[in-house]
Amino acid sequence: MKHCLTIAGSDSCGGAGIQADLKAFSALGTFGMSVITAVTAQNTKGVFHVQNISPKVIAAQIKAIFDDIRVDAIKIGMVSEIETIKTIADTLKKYDLPPIVLDPVMISKSGYDLLNPEAKKTLIEVLLPMATLITPNLPEAEEILGYKINNLEDMKKAAKELHTLGPEYVLVKGGHLSNDATDVLYDGNVFYLLTQERIETTHTHGTGCTLSSAIAANLAKGNSISKSVENAKKYVTTAIEHGFSIGHGVGPTHHFYELYRKAGIINE
Repeated sequence: MKHCLTIAGSDSCGGAGIQADLKAFSALGTFGMSVITAVTAQNTKGVFHVQNISPKVIAAQIKAIFDDIRVDAIKIGMVSEIETIKTIADTLKKYDLPPIVLDPVMISKSGYDLLNPEAKKTLIEVLLPMATLITPNLPEAEEILGYKINNLEDMKKAAKELHTLGPEYVLVKGGHLSNDATDVLYDGNVFYLLTQERIETTHTHGTGCTLSSAIAANLAKGNSISKSVENAKKYVTTAIEHGFSIGHGVGPTHHFYELYRKAGIINE
């Protein structure tokens, strides 16, 4: 079995963050491990408080994993502070690294800043060059680049500019545009467009976390970048299609729908 590591924040309601990552890792047949960077108090209605984990503890978690267990892929999510980012980079550089999928988490759906504004520059300069693939949504790409993205051509332009910041591959997610959901994958030379019919639902909590961790799981199993993204997008689309309500706000996606269906746990 392949081993996947998520370095991210904890979501107390279980729909996003390391909880979503571990569910996706498991659903896709890999063993999930975690390094917690922050503990959030959140539910389906929003994020209400964040407690960042000390850099010393973050470094110790990373060291504990790599000193004992093979890591086949890494997903990095919420990294709020400058010292958190530097610690992750400095500690990881001590090891022979597998593919890294970086989801540049910045703002929650409810508008809570999950990346301190002063840490944005550090994220761009320190972590982006370490990434095999980055997976920004449109607001995140706009925040990094400093301009609005309004259409597919803007997404291609953004992908090219993001690529110059150091990652090997860039996936600009188009879910915030209207019409079909088209994502743009760029390898430095060629654009790959991945289009999926938009699913009308409010239950999309944790989709970005789930997609990036699903890509990491596919990379761990030896798939190419393009195949990993394609497989992950299909998986997330199914999870979104069967998302459900657990509270009074934005519900989670269904990470285990296909497994539950095959096991006869749920009916069609």
